[in-house]
Amino acid sequence: MTSLKPQKGHLLVAEPSIIGDVSFNRSVVLLTEYNSEGAVGFILNKPLQYVLSDFVDEVKTTFTIFNGGPVEQDNLYYIHCVPNLIPESVEISDGIYWGGNFNVIIDLLQQQQIDETQIRFFLGYSGWSKNQLEEELDSNSWVVVPNNYKKELFLKNNPDFWKEKMIEFGGDYLLWSNAPENPTLN
Repeated sequence: MTSLKPQKGHLLVAEPSIIGDVSFNRSVVLLTEYNSEGAVGFILNKPLQYVLSDFVDEVKTTFTIFNGGPVEQDNLYYIHCVPNLIPESVEISDGIYWGGNFNVIIDLLQQQQIDETQIRFFLGYSGWSKNQLEEELDSNSWVVVPNNYKKELFLKNNPDFWKEKMIEFGGDYLLWSNAPENPTLN
């Protein structure tokens, strides 16, 4: 599989060889930052058993919380596609934004002016120090692909996203699309 050079806005798709890594096994990660100092991203396909109202009392929604990665899992993060509604947002790429004024988000949620197709919440994030992601790419842990979904990426909220990517890659990856998550248990 030919992999692109990573950049902000690209997707990292875990190679099937990442077995036993609780966070990254079968993960699809959106890179939200990539520079000479390292990289930051959020795992898109690992929903947790929590909803937003479990963490934010004044919001009565059942928006799913996702496992963003193993770093700072006691913090809530979010990406969205409505910068016109959320001031102080930072563009990642292709109409996807990171952060912004959380008090405004609470108001928008209380008024039901924003839905799960426009925003996604994460506990924690995925982070790589200087050269760490490059080392993982050299060891064939990830495939870097463009985010062809653009802001429709928010519609991809299921655990089968990784499997879909394996089918899309074709070839030997097709075998992995139906393999058990831990082949040693087969």
